[in-house]
Amino acid sequence: MSNAQLIQARPAHLQPNHNTEWHDPRTAVVPLPDDVCARLLDDPDPSVRAALLDSPHLVPSFLASLAMHHDSAARRNAARAWEILTPGERSALLADPDPEVRRAAALWECRRDARVTAELLHDPTYAAEVLRQGLLHRADAERRVAERAHLAALAENPSLPADLVERLAVDPDEAVRLAVSLRPELDEARRMAIDFTVGDLDRGDGVRWVRDGLADPDVLRRAATSAHPLLQRAAARSSHLPPDLLRLLARTEDPVVENRLGIHHPDTPEEVLMRVYARLGGTFSAWMAETHPRFPRKGLAARYAHHPDGKYRRLAVRDPAATPALIEQLSHDPEVWTRQAAAGDPRLPLRRLHQALHVPELASSAGANPALPEEEMAAVLDRACISA
Repeated sequence: MSNAQLIQARPAHLQPNHNTEWHDPRTAVVPLPDDVCARLLDDPDPSVRAALLDSPHLVPSFLASLAMHHDSAARRNAARAWEILTPGERSALLADPDPEVRRAAALWECRRDARVTAELLHDPTYAAEVLRQGLLHRADAERRVAERAHLAALAENPSLPADLVERLAVDPDEAVRLAVSLRPELDEARRMAIDFTVGDLDRGDGVRWVRDGLADPDVLRRAATSAHPLLQRAAARSSHLPPDLLRLLARTEDPVVENRLGIHHPDTPEEVLMRVYARLGGTFSAWMAETHPRFPRKGLAARYAHHPDGKYRRLAVRDPAATPALIEQLSHDPEVWTRQAAAGDPRLPLRRLHQALHVPELASSAGANPALPEEEMAAVLDRACISA
């Protein structure tokens, strides 16, 4: 099923907002060539330039090429490629005439320069981010622990001395202890000895070392095999999980892990997808589970065509063995999503398809039905005043 078909099959209230960039997380995005990006960056429309620079799919080589660009927004984004910039380019960005460019550069440089960290900490707007990632002198770290400002962010800092990490591991603030429990250098025994609590809906997106290593086999194995729920949840976002780790996470019975596997992994087991759908029907996660390539199809009509819950009756439309008579029956279902699914199915008898074109809540699905004759498609476009 193509991306266009996936979006068309999605319930109306879950349709993506076409004013924002959206793509199926299971679909690899091929970055545009550098020369195409360069042309887009020179486009006279500022919204085109802004959309390009906001894209998460720009390759580091293109971002690095912007370090000396005449547009300050482009230079600011060049800092995203900090690790491959030359020393001269870094110095130029740190001394840029635009304060936003200088700040973006400093937020990267502070990771290895304690002096830059100290300077940035004078601005309270960025204090938490700087304490989370900036290189700290021991004296500064001790002072920040004593001040207790942004302590949970400080607890993540890679340069925090080991004895201060141990002090924060027993801090009275639950958020601080949780942050310490997620530090990458801890072994499993020390990690699980910390008294932490994980929220039912916390997805682990803030675990940076896992988020940055979703394609790293060693990072994935450490996170997926940990007993820490947030590490498991963070690892479940990876499409690169090997079969043994996928099976391990599929057995956790953690709803967040199951949701993430259904969204991101191409080989998520059928039973996990069905559990996500059963638990969350009508949500984005349920839609991603239902449109997953491994979501079951055979036997759904026999199992669910007469189910008391409409979200299950809709699944009967997915069964290749569903008859035209059943599809027509489902096109009259009390549940609108079931009716819409049936109206878009090519097995719907043509007479009923013609009727559905004139039913407001079914017209969109019926108009996209591939069984609609070409002349009928033209008539739909004519009624909408759209030239074929």
